[in-house]
Amino acid sequence: MTLARAPRAPRRAPSELTFTPDRDLIEAYAAEEPSWLADDRRAALARFDELPTETNQLYTPYIDLRAADLAEVRPFGPADAPGADVETAGLPAGVTVEPLRDWILREPDAARTLITEGAPAPADDKLGQLTRAAWNQGVVIRVAPGAQVEQPIVVRWPVGAPGRALLTRTIIELGAGAKASIVEDILGAGVGGSDAQSLFTGTTEVILGDGAELAMASIQDLLESTVAFQNRHASIGEGAKLHWALAQLGGRVVRSRVDNVLAGDRSSVEQVEIVFGSDDQLFDLTSYTRHVGRDTTGNLLSKAVLLDASRTYLKGMITIDKTAIGTDSFLGEFGMNLSKKARSVAIPSLEIDQPDCRRAAHSSSVGPIDETQLFYLESRGIPPDEARKFIVLGFLEPVVARVPLEAERDRLRELLEAKWIAGTEDAAAA
Repeated sequence: MTLARAPRAPRRAPSELTFTPDRDLIEAYAAEEPSWLADDRRAALARFDELPTETNQLYTPYIDLRAADLAEVRPFGPADAPGADVETAGLPAGVTVEPLRDWILREPDAARTLITEGAPAPADDKLGQLTRAAWNQGVVIRVAPGAQVEQPIVVRWPVGAPGRALLTRTIIELGAGAKASIVEDILGAGVGGSDAQSLFTGTTEVILGDGAELAMASIQDLLESTVAFQNRHASIGEGAKLHWALAQLGGRVVRSRVDNVLAGDRSSVEQVEIVFGSDDQLFDLTSYTRHVGRDTTGNLLSKAVLLDASRTYLKGMITIDKTAIGTDSFLGEFGMNLSKKARSVAIPSLEIDQPDCRRAAHSSSVGPIDETQLFYLESRGIPPDEARKFIVLGFLEPVVARVPLEAERDRLRELLEAKWIAGTEDAAAA
């Protein structure tokens, strides 16, 4: 007698997204909002339905959402969605920080301009359009022209309720000549180990006026059961400066996209991003930087350290428009694999329509710890395990040093060291 085989679960395509937005909930939000915002949600939902998960053919082979099991995940409603915890002590006059819905009711005309025209999610990004259509929490930070914020503004998002989705929009506007620093903590809330996954999607939309300067740091330390889709977009005015410092530590699957548009002459962006992966985590990071104005400067650096069977895709594209005379732009992507099962892929790219550039360059490398560095430290009496830790943490330190709040820098160093200790202990036990 031949025993019948149990049916196999259907195979999923690597790009298949199992999360389905709640259309009834979106309509419920729309019914309570101004007509222009309701229309914006519906238009974004239509684009979400039409778009593939990855539109750039260069990156299509490097997408894998198979570990994101989100079919049963449901978004929070308006009454139970956890809001951001914001530290605003000592803010000077001309600086406002408030929930996005409150601001829409208080200043509908300004809200309409920033939400629809400021720096919204790119129209070709499916996951960004998901957040734009279905966001259930948000915060807006506005700094008046000429205002100087001495202490960093800290925004903390609690994420990780099993089976739930938190979709957030953060809008940041700095007027001409304003200066501020912001720290964003994306934290795992609750107890890990649940089989039910949770979802966090967030857009950060930055608008910098002429001569403004913003330092923005984000530390992501989510639970192992959380899937995160992050989109950051910036429009940078004449002579304005933007500094990104991004750290990706937690989560099961993390997909991040950063879009910088150097629209004004002499504008600049500095972006540093690190990944520290372990177990079977997957980090999919993409960065687009577009130079439009004259004499603009871009300096982008991504670094990944991978333990166990973790993976990372570091994808970057610098585009220099015909109008961007005198551009100086560099993109570097570097991976350090600490296990034979770890995999890091670096894909830096340039698209140049204006040959009159000061610099247009990219660089990448992927490999294990440099044995000559290890030999040098051991020859100075440092034990091998300590030497490896010094090299790994030193490799990531350029990002840590750019976090604009000393307490957050120290906390990030502690998180990195704790992850290193846990990873080496697991390897020793195996």
